[in-house]
Amino acid sequence: MLYEPAVLSWESIERSAATFTPDITPLILAAHKNNYEIIKILLDRGASLPMPHDIRCGCDECVDAINTDSLRHSQARINAYKALTASSLIALSSRDPVLTAFELSWELRNLSRMETEFRAQYQDMRSSVQEFATALLDYVRSSKELEIMLNYDPDGEPWEPGDHQSLERLKLAIKYKQKMFVAHPSVQQLLASIWYEGLPGFRRKNLIGQLTQVFKLAIMFPVYCTIYMLAPTSPMGLFMKKPFVKFICHSSSYALFLMLLGAASQRVEILVLEWFGTESVQEMVREWKRKERGAGPGLAECGVILYVASLIWGEMRTLWDGGIMEYISDLWNIVDFVTNMFYVMWISLRFSSIFVVWVSYSIICVVIWRFSPCAISLNYTVIRKINSSLYDKVARLVSMEIYKTMYVCLCFSFLKLVHIFSVNPHLGPLQISLGRMIIDIVKFFFIYTLVLFAFGCGK
Repeated sequence: MLYEPAVLSWESIERSAATFTPDITPLILAAHKNNYEIIKILLDRGASLPMPHDIRCGCDECVDAINTDSLRHSQARINAYKALTASSLIALSSRDPVLTAFELSWELRNLSRMETEFRAQYQDMRSSVQEFATALLDYVRSSKELEIMLNYDPDGEPWEPGDHQSLERLKLAIKYKQKMFVAHPSVQQLLASIWYEGLPGFRRKNLIGQLTQVFKLAIMFPVYCTIYMLAPTSPMGLFMKKPFVKFICHSSSYALFLMLLGAASQRVEILVLEWFGTESVQEMVREWKRKERGAGPGLAECGVILYVASLIWGEMRTLWDGGIMEYISDLWNIVDFVTNMFYVMWISLRFSSIFVVWVSYSIICVVIWRFSPCAISLNYTVIRKINSSLYDKVARLVSMEIYKTMYVCLCFSFLKLVHIFSVNPHLGPLQISLGRMIIDIVKFFFIYTLVLFAFGCGK
């Protein structure tokens, strides 16, 4: 006996007598129960589950649903996402379950911030989908399978053993803030093997052996960098590309930059000559101090200027390769940008002071030569006195700004050490805790300021 399709349809049930709301389809109900067999049967018969509309959607359907029953509209979205996050549905319907889990987790994170009333439900769904993506790593049986999984790029060429490990899938997990996926022991073991590549047995050495090898790499960084620039494909140039070796060389280079910065701020060249120089050398130093205003940069300052140029070039390459949005997503890039701005200001003020003194001295010399041709033999001290009387205020202001800018540059540069120390298993979590504590302190200070301002206005 044949029946009309409408008679057998689940939609024909009266809403008042129905067990479930109209938005609960058989596929959604099977996904809520995470029933693999029924989900597979429904998908094979052509059932589908469309993605819910965006929470900011202003189409006629969403507007009518909100005006009719806003609670039902929100619950329908929750039911749809609860079905979409079912592990069986993701495994059966998605060609890339890991990517689907990452995207769903990110959407649920945004929804929990938009619909704060249902935040707990969205966070539970987000945790379940993160657990599903992390559980897929438990089925990896070898390092080769793990490398294929983490280096998979749907838009690129298939990864083959021996190729460069771009770790695109791991980068995507970091972008979508999948902490459970990144912290999985298998992923961490692979990262450790890549990190210490080129230094076999480093992790099995005792503390003294590790410090000795790190010290050797640190003092050899000028040689490694020079060889890498001249012959990047040579054995030593390829050795420089190893992550841990590159990190030690970059850290050593930055430590040298901080040393030069400190030497430039303390004028170490003058101090060395005063301490160890002969009487004639010390007399020359005293003479130089009398003519210090407008003097050219010393050796330490020249080194700092060279380093600043290289740092700015590195930031420009990072901005060009990743784009503006990826660049500003990392707060340390913002710190580097501000630091480089202060360095540019310091260099500009430094050369401005040299230019101001040089121009003023040249003008005075031309004026004196115009009215007194015999002034070619005029003592520099006389010209210096005239120059000081005319440009003393301007030069003093410029010099004060130079030292202020230099102080700010020192603070920001040494602050970057916090970022470098984050690789330490003890200092890294402490840095995260400190960052969260600072955010809480800023919030408390804002509230405290409002309360203080309110009581102040009441008086």
